[in-house]
Amino acid sequence: MNNDRLYIDGAWVPSKGTSTHEVVDPSTEQVIATVPEGTPDDVDAAVAAAKRAFETWGATSVDERSKYVQAIAEGLAARSEEIGSQISREMGMPKGLAVAIQAGLPAGTFAAMPQIMAEFPWEERVGNSLVVREPVGVVAAITPWNYPLHQIAAKVAPALAAGCTVVLKPSEVAPLNAFLFAEVVHDAGLPPGVFNLVTGAGTVVGEAMASHPDVDMVSLTGSTRAGRRVSELAAQTVKRVHLELGGKSANVVLDDADLAAVVPGGVFGCYLNSGQTCSALTRMLVPRSRHDEVVELARAMAENVKVGPADSDATLGPLVSATQRDRVRGYIQKGIDEGATLVTGGVEAPDGLDTGYFVQPTVFADVTPDMTIAQEEIFGPVLVIMPYDDDDDAVRIANATIYGLAGAVQSADQERAMAIARRMRTGQVDVCGGSFNLLAPFGGYKQSGNGRELGKFGLDEFLEIKSLQLPA
Repeated sequence: MNNDRLYIDGAWVPSKGTSTHEVVDPSTEQVIATVPEGTPDDVDAAVAAAKRAFETWGATSVDERSKYVQAIAEGLAARSEEIGSQISREMGMPKGLAVAIQAGLPAGTFAAMPQIMAEFPWEERVGNSLVVREPVGVVAAITPWNYPLHQIAAKVAPALAAGCTVVLKPSEVAPLNAFLFAEVVHDAGLPPGVFNLVTGAGTVVGEAMASHPDVDMVSLTGSTRAGRRVSELAAQTVKRVHLELGGKSANVVLDDADLAAVVPGGVFGCYLNSGQTCSALTRMLVPRSRHDEVVELARAMAENVKVGPADSDATLGPLVSATQRDRVRGYIQKGIDEGATLVTGGVEAPDGLDTGYFVQPTVFADVTPDMTIAQEEIFGPVLVIMPYDDDDDAVRIANATIYGLAGAVQSADQERAMAIARRMRTGQVDVCGGSFNLLAPFGGYKQSGNGRELGKFGLDEFLEIKSLQLPA
């Protein structure tokens, strides 16, 4: 793997800087690789290559672009075991889950795109006008560490499909999968400059990309704080900004729900990927009369979760870094200090796991909407159970955060659940156990961001709309 160089203009080239960043295995706390710390000069070179390539790539036919996208999908599928293993080592998800999710989702995203492209309304007639959709141009893609390749695919697949060229900056915490992706792109024969990879810190490489005058669009997945900063920088050149940010998603359990069935699933929906999921169902809203029953079911589920290294048969791996572990433990202590009931878990390391960035699966009960753990994104295996009085109270609590990314409603009556889901100010709601859909739009309301990813909705984000007024 070419993780000692950057991928610019179709070639692996050394960084113009000399610094490197260490990649740490969160299960062992050992350094497993180093990658270049890119510089603003590297960004300039990558953007220049992307700008040159756009002149021809943006004019290629939809069918031609579709063939390249399909080739990338096939390349990802062929290397799924390798990709899953690599992501497991660099960010800690147990390997079996990583192969299925961390490698499976991006391959699926690319595989779905050719059909989306074939059915997409690239042109339409409106009166005497022909309305055409054209690529926005050079895209700066800035991606996170929690689902690293999935988020790369969610940006790069539609960008390439639209006819855009891309400069990617993956998270420096889990960047190695991006090098595997660049190899797949290269093997697919994508023309030089259409895809470029520059690793490095967000405060250096990310800011250089967001403020670059030749970048036409920035697509960021990250924290709300990072989204604010990117928006500020991008505003100087009035470029398009797409943001997928934080969440504090509510799982509303209605009074007619089968608790024995829905509570364990809700705990899983909070703990997947060690809670490091922006759409995690971290707030379980329950009828006050059934609060204690829910608490005992959640306790049993949490205490049966197997925690361990990424190469074990555990279902819950470590957090990605010491910084993240300490942050999550800080939130757990904050919950205790503010008077929430600690049902299970806590700030101490799980038994026998003193090495590695592990956190106990934690459940809090009797949580009120004003508590920090009910308002702020913890990004760890911490579930808060919040009682409500009636349906209106549940909706009020669900909507009472700055976020609006995802949510869920559990009920024996799907129509009743749908009515609650429609009132939730959030971009995606799972109704009565509805599963994740790679073709459905993903994105948030409020400070969870703007714009949508996935399916035809994600493709739309990377297109400009032009109106050609024709003679009557």
